[in-house]
Amino acid sequence: MNISLALLNALKDGGAEEIFGIPGDFALPFFKVIEESKVLPLYTLSHEPAVGFAADAAARFHGGLGVAVVTYGAGALNMVNPVAAAYAEKSPLVVISGAPGMHERNSGLLLHHQAKSLDSQLEIFKQITGYQIQLTSAEDAPEQIAQALKHCKRHSRPVYIELPRDMVNVDCQPVTPIAIKPSDSNALDACVDDMLDMLQQASSPVLMVGVETRRYGVEAKVAELANRMGIPVVTSFMGRGLLASEDAPLLGTYMGVAGDEKISELVESSDALLLLGVILSDTNLGVSSQTLATRNVIHVEDEQVRIAYRSYSAIRLSDLIDAMLNRLPTEHIAESINADEYPSGLEADEENIKPADIACAVNDLMSNYQRMPIASDMGDCLFTALDMENTELVAPGYYATMGFGVPAGMGVQAATGERPLILVGDGAFQMTGWELGNCRRYGWNPIVLVFNNTSWEMLRTFQPESAFNNLDDWRYAEQATLLGGVGERVNTRRELAAALDNAVQHTESFYLVEIMIERGVLSNTLRRFADGVKRLHAKRN
Repeated sequence: MNISLALLNALKDGGAEEIFGIPGDFALPFFKVIEESKVLPLYTLSHEPAVGFAADAAARFHGGLGVAVVTYGAGALNMVNPVAAAYAEKSPLVVISGAPGMHERNSGLLLHHQAKSLDSQLEIFKQITGYQIQLTSAEDAPEQIAQALKHCKRHSRPVYIELPRDMVNVDCQPVTPIAIKPSDSNALDACVDDMLDMLQQASSPVLMVGVETRRYGVEAKVAELANRMGIPVVTSFMGRGLLASEDAPLLGTYMGVAGDEKISELVESSDALLLLGVILSDTNLGVSSQTLATRNVIHVEDEQVRIAYRSYSAIRLSDLIDAMLNRLPTEHIAESINADEYPSGLEADEENIKPADIACAVNDLMSNYQRMPIASDMGDCLFTALDMENTELVAPGYYATMGFGVPAGMGVQAATGERPLILVGDGAFQMTGWELGNCRRYGWNPIVLVFNNTSWEMLRTFQPESAFNNLDDWRYAEQATLLGGVGERVNTRRELAAALDNAVQHTESFYLVEIMIERGVLSNTLRRFADGVKRLHAKRN
């Protein structure tokens, strides 16, 4: 076995199901092994940011490792933004970069794709990945690979692997996986005692579910926990789409000043708020109308449990949930609840389209046909998604990068085989929308909704006086045919309803619906979010 095969088999054993990549000269030997070995299917895209976003989204959906393979310098440095997004949002992404061969490093010449030094790329990736290795020794490679993949899975953060091109076919031993140690039983028992005591004494406990519950594969157990304790459940903004397929007393998504007033009141007045795998980010909790009292919060994240002013370390989330379930009676005591009601029954008339109409039309589509997983970009498309039927969703809710939606949707279809719904604004589509041209090669057929208001509209909400937020009309639907799909441009609610019906019936290729929206017309959620953030900033300043 050589280093490449050892790495590929270790990835597969670790939960990777596919590879996304773009070849380059320093990575060509490794790509040859990927293609010929068929250990994992390979999907090549057109630009490295899309490779990163697709691999990230695939990992989020199937719960295994996402894998992105690129070349040195010009390839890997193009991936800095999506890898940073994966780090911020805790996605288990493995970045593999080809690199100059060992003999080339000693030539005394500057090498193409080299920046400041040959290790500049490694130093950059140290800032956006949790673990980094260079496979320069066949003897050390199996242990290095095992440690890197262990770190990726344990911490659900990206790791970086650099593979010199003259090491690709060097013989080495297979990789022996390294088991992740369970939590200390004494610390775990004390932590669970403390948590259950606070929750059971509370008069209004609430469970907020965050992204770690998906990353560590405990959604079903969390639903069981909520049912046994009778605790109402909300998701964080980043956690939208969690528990969509589980039987849980889920009320909706907490959005603070931008969301449902009843949910906000419930969360902010709770005397025992359990934040389970919730990232303490501004988008998740910065929109709270009041500061959440530390004494009333149990926060579980990054193997740390903070209960009011007490803390416990090295507590794995899966161990914690199992221990809590072992302490609780097996019967369900959760009462039926009135969850969020989503708009439906679009009036198909000649009125101009608003974001609320898009949510209504999508809900009608899912009701009439079937529920679809959603990949959303950043912007009003994501805020509009909050009014859509709760379904599986990936979006850059914290890092808030643009360009995520289209390649993420392609990653979702590669990972699941399901036809996704992609929500993307015209500004983000200009960045990565052209990746749709790769769908024909792989038989992917997403439905793509482009919110076209010829504007960076979310930015305009915070600074409406600036003309640089204006964009031109690129007429995306007309270009869909050139990319191998079907496009339809709609201006009225009647046209929107008909286009979505056409889209769901057409399964031979991707179907792009370009939805024309007037500048300044926002979803109610985005307007509340922007107004609330501005009020909170003014208050704090």
